[in-house]
Amino acid sequence: MPSPSTPLLDKVRIPADLRKLSEAELPQLAGELREELIDAVSQTGGHLGAGLGVVELTVALHYVFNTPEDRLIWDVGHQAYPHKILTGRRDRIRTLRAEHGLSGFTKRAESEYDPFGAAHSSTSISAGLGMAVARDLKGGRNNVIAVIGDGAMSAGMAYEAMNNAGALDARLIVILNDNDMSIAPPTGAMSAYLARLASGRTYLGLRDFGKKLTSYLGKRADRAITRAVEHARGYVTGGTMFEELGFYHIGPIDGHNLEHLIPVLKNVRDNGDGPVLIHVITKKGKGYAPAEAASDKYHGVNKFDVITGAQAKAPANAPAYTKVFAESLIEEALRDEKIVAITAAMPTGTGLDLFGEAFPTRTFDVGIAEQHAVTFAAGLATEGFKPFAAIYSTFLQRAYDQVVHDVAIQKLPVRFPIDRAGFVGADGPTHCGAFDVGFLASLPGFVVMAAADEAELRHMVRTAAEYDDGPISFRYPRGNGVGVEMPARGSFLEIGKGRIVREGTKVALLSFGTRLADCILAAEELDAAGLSTTVADARFAKPLDHDLLRRLAREHEVLITVEEGAVGGFGSQVLQFLATEGLLDNGLKVRPLCLPDEFTDHAKPEKMYAEAGLDAAGIVRTVFATLHREIRAARA
Repeated sequence: MPSPSTPLLDKVRIPADLRKLSEAELPQLAGELREELIDAVSQTGGHLGAGLGVVELTVALHYVFNTPEDRLIWDVGHQAYPHKILTGRRDRIRTLRAEHGLSGFTKRAESEYDPFGAAHSSTSISAGLGMAVARDLKGGRNNVIAVIGDGAMSAGMAYEAMNNAGALDARLIVILNDNDMSIAPPTGAMSAYLARLASGRTYLGLRDFGKKLTSYLGKRADRAITRAVEHARGYVTGGTMFEELGFYHIGPIDGHNLEHLIPVLKNVRDNGDGPVLIHVITKKGKGYAPAEAASDKYHGVNKFDVITGAQAKAPANAPAYTKVFAESLIEEALRDEKIVAITAAMPTGTGLDLFGEAFPTRTFDVGIAEQHAVTFAAGLATEGFKPFAAIYSTFLQRAYDQVVHDVAIQKLPVRFPIDRAGFVGADGPTHCGAFDVGFLASLPGFVVMAAADEAELRHMVRTAAEYDDGPISFRYPRGNGVGVEMPARGSFLEIGKGRIVREGTKVALLSFGTRLADCILAAEELDAAGLSTTVADARFAKPLDHDLLRRLAREHEVLITVEEGAVGGFGSQVLQFLATEGLLDNGLKVRPLCLPDEFTDHAKPEKMYAEAGLDAAGIVRTVFATLHREIRAARA
């Protein structure tokens, strides 16, 4: 038997253990859970602020609902760390985001308590509605709960799902985690009392009785009475537009007060029928002073000192690509007042916070709404402005239809700076920038560039600023550059023209993106092995440099393409051209190197590139395998 002094968290391995505790013990458990979370993330890094804000909510949900039979869906996944600790993964929580460790997001393959994988935002209500309808079709009675942050409510998909749920009158619980105090603050004990009253059996019974009564009086009277009742209730309990979407709205309530949360959740569990939205106010970074004081509430952190909150800093041996982009765009905007910048709720991640400081009236944060961001940019372009829609590679996927129909077909000069191209390390497959080259280069008239280093990125920013004949994109990875000499201002690059970096005669390495540095290292090793090697930087996947490709194909025995994208990208464009031109007919050996055709789990980026064969050693191995006999002859 555990001693009386045993921490409560030590008694809780899974939610069934949590439900054995008394309600009076839950605040202590929440405190211990918060301490465990802070200590774990201080060792691993990750998303801390959102998790700190939902500690009490997580405890309450697992206490009231019978998870995993009741489905609990966490939108985005940033807020799911406390959930992981309470659902059998505490012993692995210090492996977060490390190779072979826990994912930084919810993941179906990881636990039965994760009914839906989440990384991109605003998906929880749609997924929850699908689960609720499936439950009803199977004749089940379990609950489905979707927890969505107020930031995620800026995405249209959330409202599409709510509209559908209201139309179906589905039994679904949505918890709006308002952690920015952006809608309405709670009003203490009276607010909590009203929330309990509105969610209780007596009120709901009267509501249903009123519906039955007014049905005898005709639709006109029914509508009038219902509207009057809901309007009156809105004055008292904060009814919102969610009612118009068919949801029964409760709140706002204090998301850190378990005495308020537990009764409301129990009432909704026991008395709910159609869709219900519970508006909960939480504080991002709650309970950890450095997080509460930080402007971003420690949304995403490196490893840090628990006492001081000081985060470990990465070596600053070269500028970060994101910062190079931001500073280059500011330089161009100083010269061209038509340049404007758009971000979809990622001003810091894209560097547009710096641009916004310099040009506040020319910077637009549209919220988590990539589809809108792209078409908004298209509208700006029709009026002669030069919009830079800075969107991560993985997030641009969400707006592909808008890229095709609203930008490409109309040949509008929207500029797409694409950050986080290639592997992203700890954020794993959901954030890997693998597919943008393939899905953009397939579009007629699209210019697709990739920066080989930070100086090339500066050139591409200027090129995009001055190019006005249609859509143009340029991609660059997460992290720091390679330390090349930087020009004061970028130069305009001739569209569709690459460059020779190193001359050779037997092997040609054609790089697209920041694998160029590894190509140069590989060339040095190949030269030492007697294989004279050319290194070229393609710069453009579309339009391709046809003259460069013809020269490489005719003057070399082996051509290796190297890129940080998925199958179907740059290498496929090159092979299409070579085959069409008949340049493969004379025995040219072509090997495309790209990301593996799989969703790769998280690890350190350098190891991921090595395992994909995209580092210098991997490139050399590919050449050796392609020229096996010749290599033996050279060694002899």
